[in-house]
Amino acid sequence: MKRPAPGGSGWLLAICASRIGAYMVYIAYAATLPVLQREWHLSGTAAGSIASAFQVAYAVSLMGCSALADRVGARRVFLMGTVASAGAAVTFAMFARGYLSGLGLYALLALALGGTYTTGILLVAENVPVERRGRAMGSYLAGHSLGLALALVLAGMAIPRGGYVLAFWLLALGPVLGGALAWVAGRATANVIPARAVGQKFGAEVLKNRPAILVIAGYTFHSWELLGMWAWTPAFLAACFVAAGAELTRGAGLGAYLTSLFHLTGMMASLLAGLLADRFGRTPVMLVMAAISAACSLVFGWLIGASLALIVGVGLLYGFAALGDSPIYSTAITEVVAPAYRGSALALRSLLGYGAGAIAPLLFGAILDWYGVGNAGAWGWAFVSLGIAGVGAVVSVVLLHRTPEAGALRRGGIGRAPAVFVSPR
Repeated sequence: MKRPAPGGSGWLLAICASRIGAYMVYIAYAATLPVLQREWHLSGTAAGSIASAFQVAYAVSLMGCSALADRVGARRVFLMGTVASAGAAVTFAMFARGYLSGLGLYALLALALGGTYTTGILLVAENVPVERRGRAMGSYLAGHSLGLALALVLAGMAIPRGGYVLAFWLLALGPVLGGALAWVAGRATANVIPARAVGQKFGAEVLKNRPAILVIAGYTFHSWELLGMWAWTPAFLAACFVAAGAELTRGAGLGAYLTSLFHLTGMMASLLAGLLADRFGRTPVMLVMAAISAACSLVFGWLIGASLALIVGVGLLYGFAALGDSPIYSTAITEVVAPAYRGSALALRSLLGYGAGAIAPLLFGAILDWYGVGNAGAWGWAFVSLGIAGVGAVVSVVLLHRTPEAGALRRGGIGRAPAVFVSPR
C-alpha cells in the first residue's frame, strides 16, 4: 500500500477521516441524554456533571498531550492517542450503565481522546504550507462536525431499536476505524521535535505574546459557548418535540436527527471559513462568525414552543456560526507562536478552553433545575449563559484585530508571509 505524502491531499484526507471516527464517540452522551436522564435517573445538575467531567478530563489530557508533543513530537503522541481512544470507546460501550460508571468511563474516554486532537493540529501546521493552512485546518475541524453528525444519525436510528446501549456500541466503532486511518497517515509522517533557541522561554513566547493571549481568550469564550451548546442542544430539541406532542423516546431520536443537521452546517462552516480566512484574513472571518453565534445563543432557547420551522432555521444558522471560527482559532495560534512553543500554547489554550467548556454544561443544567424544565423561561436563560460567553469572544477578536503585532492575521490573500510573532523579552 502506497503511503500518502505528508501535507498532500491523500494524507490530509486520512487525517481528517480519523477525526470523523474519533468524534463520533465524543457526542455519545449528549446524543442519548434524553433517554439517559430517564433510565439513569439524572437531574439536570447530575446530567451536566457527566458532561462537565468529560470536559475537565479532556482539558487535562489536551494540556498534557500538547505540552508533551513539544518534547517528544506530535506524531508519536497522536498515534498513541488513537490506540488509547479505541480501547476506551469499547470499554465505555461495554460497561457504562449508570451515573457512576458513566461518569468515570466517559472521563476515561476523554483522557484518551485528548491525545488525538491538538496533536493533529500540530501535524497539519507542520506539514501544510501557510498559504493552504486555513483550508487544511478547516477540513480537519470539519471532520469533527461530520463525525458528530454521523453519530447523531446513528444514535437516532439506534435509540428506538436498542436504546442507549446499541447507540454506545455503534458509536464506539468510530475511534476503532478512525484509528486505523490515523496509522495510515502517521506511518508516512516525520516525527518533528522543534529545536528551542537559547533564551527562549514559555513566558516570553506565549504569556507575553499579546496576539497569542487574545487568541487564547477568544477561544476560551468560544469553547464555553460551543461546548455548552453541543452538550444540551439534543435535549433542547427533544423538549421541543415533546412540547409539540411527541413521546419522549421518539422525541429523543428526532432531536438527535435534527442536531445532526446542525453539525453538518458546522462542517460546511469549517470548510468555508478556512477558505475565507486564507483569502480575506483570519480576524475578519472570526469576528463575523463570533457575532452571529452570540446572537443565536441569546435567542435560541426562547424558541421552545415556537414553530419547528423557525427552530430549525435558527438552529442551522447557530450550528454554522458556532463552529465557523473554530478552525481559524486553531490556525491563528500556530501562526502567532514560535514553532518550538506551539504545543505549549495549545496546552494553555486547551486547559482554559475546555475548562470553560466543562463549566458551561454544568451551569446550563443548574439553570434548568433552578427554573424548572417545565418553566417556559428555563431553556431561554440557560442559552443566554452561553450567549454571554459568545459576546466575550466577540470582544476578544475585536481587540486582536486592533493589535499592531497581529497585522498578518488581518490580511488575506494567497501567498501572504507566515505570521510568526516574537514577543519582546
